[in-house]
Order: sequence, then structure tokens, then C-alpha cells
Amino acid sequence: MPASPTGTAPCPSCGAPIRWAVTAAGRRQAVNADPDPTGNTAVYTDGTGRLRVRTLTTERPSLEGAEWQAMPHVATCPRPQPRRTAPRRDRERAGTRPAPWRGWTR
Repeated sequence: MPASPTGTAPCPSCGAPIRWAVTAAGRRQAVNADPDPTGNTAVYTDGTGRLRVRTLTTERPSLEGAEWQAMPHVATCPRPQPRRTAPRRDRERAGTRPAPWRGWTR
């Protein structure tokens, strides 16, 4: 298993060991701690020691440099937690309401 400066953490749902990595967009993504040859992500440690992840695509289908292949944990978690969404708020009204229609007056 490749060394990680942050180590592993248990998944909050199933307790399996995972590693947290950062995508190119800056979002956090959980990957399984063990390398997986069937995985679709390439994981590597950047120059600052942060674990980074990229998806293996048709343009870059193979591992490069010190990358290792892993599976995103959301794909293998037996009890995934539902995604959190922002609570729905009704739109606040701004300004004044138009007067009710009363027909043409002449």
C-alpha cells in the first residue's frame, strides 16, 4: 500500500478504511485505502504532500509517474449516506405586489 501523509480513516457509514483525496476541481473524494486494479481513479501525492486524485479517461487511460490505481469508496460502500442538499427555502419577495386587475376604466 502506498504511503500517505494523512493515513487512513474509517468510513462513517461502513467503517472500511478510506483515504481522503482532492480532485482537480478542489473537492474532497474518498477512495478505498487499498490499491485496486479494477479502479477508475489514479491517486498520487503532490509536491506539498497532499493526496490528489484524477479519473482515468480515454485521453489519459494509464497510470503516470508515481500514481496508483484505486476505486472511489462511494462505488463500493455497502451503506452509502445520502447526499446532503441545501434546505429548500421559499423565494423571498422583493418590492411591491401589483394591484389586482379591475378591467379598463374610461
